[in-house]
Amino acid sequence: MSEERLNPLLLCFEGRSPFANRMAEQGDFEEVPVGLHRFPDGESLVRVDARLAGRHCVVFCSLRSPDEILFPLLSVAYTARELGALSVGLVAPYLAYMRQDKRFHSGEAVSARPFAHLISNHFDYLVTVDPHLHRYHRLDALYRIPATVVSAVPLMADWIRRNIEKPLLVGPDQESLQWVGAAAELANAPFILLEKTRHGDEDVDVKLPEVANWRERTPVLIDDILSTGNTMSKTVRGLIAEGFAPPVCLAVHAVFAGQAEALLTEAGAARLVTANSIAHPTNAVDLCDPVLHALREHLKTRR
Repeated sequence: MSEERLNPLLLCFEGRSPFANRMAEQGDFEEVPVGLHRFPDGESLVRVDARLAGRHCVVFCSLRSPDEILFPLLSVAYTARELGALSVGLVAPYLAYMRQDKRFHSGEAVSARPFAHLISNHFDYLVTVDPHLHRYHRLDALYRIPATVVSAVPLMADWIRRNIEKPLLVGPDQESLQWVGAAAELANAPFILLEKTRHGDEDVDVKLPEVANWRERTPVLIDDILSTGNTMSKTVRGLIAEGFAPPVCLAVHAVFAGQAEALLTEAGAARLVTANSIAHPTNAVDLCDPVLHALREHLKTRR
């Protein structure tokens, strides 16, 4: 068998990542851990103990802490190409730097742009899950490489159908309509949207619409990113004060910045549920199959 026919390499920063393990097993990839050494001065060195020449390489890296991993990530892509890889793709189930998509104050960087520029310069294609698209409605408005967005909505709706008897889906703001509305339709459930006013990174006000007609239902708060937990925790408290049962909090990306998990638990959330785009104990929605399907489609065009 020629080298070109060998299975693609799955280069994984997270070592024994369950997500990467499943992708390797189901997709016939050869999983190779990426060694990452941090020097005392803060510099990093990556190493891949595999023959890369003549192989298609896929780097798996969920970008929960992007500033810590960005140089190692780009270094792996650069090195793989330097050592003869036929192609280098990126599977980043959580894609960072999507929220700063506008210059809100004079002199600020529109961070989504330089981040996309760096990724586009080092990879041949990108597969990600539900990026936080707002003012840019498509990834190709930022990224110059082929990019596939996998939606977690059908899987989240399926989880709701299987676990919540009479759900009421709750979105944090009008921006969330794109996924809350779709999830509600798939789960055959009603939904409401909050009015959210943001005053700062951790200073958020939420206003509930009229909810008296829905009190017999279990609220399911849905968002794409669960970060500080401030919006969700205030919503949880507001719904309980209105006479609802303790809500379930459901999110795609388990960022959980700071004390978010404790904040939601103390507010009275019945359960926290996330997809496995970021490894976390709350993961209950498995994204492996649709991500693997998207990756196979990219690799078809490389052979």
